Amino acid sequence: MSSIKDRQRAAARARLEKEMQERAAAARKRRQKQAIIGTALAVVVIAGAAVWIVTALKDDKKTTSTAGSAVPAGSVACTWTPDTGGGKVKDVGTPPTTAPNTGTATLTMDTNLGKIVATLDKSKVPCTTASFTYLASKKFWDNTKCHRLVNEASFKVLQCGDPFATGKGYRETDGQGGPSYTMGEENLPTDTNKPYPAGSIAMANTGQAGSTGSQFFICSEDTQLPASYTLLGTITTGLDLVKGVVKAGDDGAFASSAGGGHPKKELDIKALTMS
Repeated sequence: MSSIKDRQRAAARARLEKEMQERAAAARKRRQKQAIIGTALAVVVIAGAAVWIVTALKDDKKTTSTAGSAVPAGSVACTWTPDTGGGKVKDVGTPPTTAPNTGTATLTMDTNLGKIVATLDKSKVPCTTASFTYLASKKFWDNTKCHRLVNEASFKVLQCGDPFATGKGYRETDGQGGPSYTMGEENLPTDTNKPYPAGSIAMANTGQAGSTGSQFFICSEDTQLPASYTLLGTITTGLDLVKGVVKAGDDGAFASSAGGGHPKKELDIKALTMS
């Protein structure tokens, strides 16, 4: 039994690594094309189906931070990097460049299926918590839906957080949206046996360092993935709702690439708040 599980986990990791390599290759091709046609025409819209744990490709970055400035006691400096990669962007500005690193925060999602609540530890994810608090204040995730479900032996996750994943049904572009900035990863897992335990909320990225945006995924069971994604927090209420979505399955829209598809049982986020 253990050897079967090991093979399943290895196959899942291989699929993920292959997709990350394909995305990196696509990014290189796009940068080459942009260099040829010049900066005046270097606006590229990313098209095609959404992929596993992806916001949008990130290129040519500038940063906003508190470099050279005093950071108040009990706070840390945060860097927000403008997203100029050509993906779908919902620009609501950027959070403050310092964030408190003590205490906890509560993330609450009011959904069509009920309430989902998670606790975030600011000492572990100060900047990610600050980003969530800021975006929630702008109603960034209100009236969006979870657009991606992967239900395999070694990882069972529901992906959400694209501000453009709204309305009835699903679109090919779902999974490519985010805020006008990206940020570095925080609180990466150290437990190789259970890097993303059941009930974890973690941040999606492109597979490249510093590409965290607004998308996140919820682990309904212990999940094996590379320790490359910020562990944001832990669900304290409503994990059963997520398990119900996972149990209902997906439509297989991404079966030929990274696996999984759109959830058959929709989870719509009516409002996401932080307190």
